Amino acid sequence: MSNHGDSWLLFSMVSGLTVSGNGQIDGQGPIWWENSCIGTPSPALQFKRCIGLRLSGLTHVNSPRVHITITTCKDVIVSNLHIIAPETSPNTDGIDISGSINVNIRDSIIATGDDCIAIGGGSSYIKISGIMCGPGHGISIGSLGHGGTDVVENVDVHNCTMIKTLTGVRIKTYQGGTGYANKILFTGIKFDAVNNPIIIDQYYCPSHKAVNLSDITYRGISGTSNTDNVINLSCSKTVACTNIVVDSVHIKSAIPGRKVYGSCINACGRATHVQPYLDCLKPSTDLCNGPLS
Repeated sequence: MSNHGDSWLLFSMVSGLTVSGNGQIDGQGPIWWENSCIGTPSPALQFKRCIGLRLSGLTHVNSPRVHITITTCKDVIVSNLHIIAPETSPNTDGIDISGSINVNIRDSIIATGDDCIAIGGGSSYIKISGIMCGPGHGISIGSLGHGGTDVVENVDVHNCTMIKTLTGVRIKTYQGGTGYANKILFTGIKFDAVNNPIIIDQYYCPSHKAVNLSDITYRGISGTSNTDNVINLSCSKTVACTNIVVDSVHIKSAIPGRKVYGSCINACGRATHVQPYLDCLKPSTDLCNGPLS
């Protein structure tokens, strides 16, 4: 464990580390949230360059900022955590992953003021399942492409529930960024009165460069939304999203009788058995500037 000045609890370059138990880590965040002028707080618990990490059982409360970060790690299993912070607490992500390979996060309850789980650049073979998320900002990939090139691939998010979150499952990139995100699967997701259930946000103002998004599947998803636009696939105007599959998705308004809809910008793929009806995906490779497999 490190005593670096920019960290609170940091484990670095440890192989075979297990952190488990039924104890609680209290970040005493309110004093930081209410006094932003005193500086930018570090994440409460950080893991860097660890191999074979196992983290389970703990309760994490009121981190000053991100509760847990997993950076440049490999072969990680995180399970049965309970992460709690007020809905209004700033930047209190539950778990942030970056630069890591083969990370499995499962069977946990996360209720915070920001992303329940965020997947950053350099990450691959990420599996997320059995997460109860909310309040918070849902499960996000990104933001990607901020100040450089980012790559994310082979992400599997399944059997998760979002309750009253600001977004559901989101992919977000910066305009002008480079890199790619592909082979991303969202299945068995349930929404309960969320805002923006399915969203791709690429800051679709014109730009010569953009993170390339492809091979993204949404399947077996259902629930209710507080917003009318329940499927929002807003891709870059210069680099289309390709091979987007939306299948067996049924999302209705949380307000009885209110109509909902889906929208697309420069997105290629196919939609089947979708409610609301989604006819904005471009079916032809001729209409996109990338291959559609």
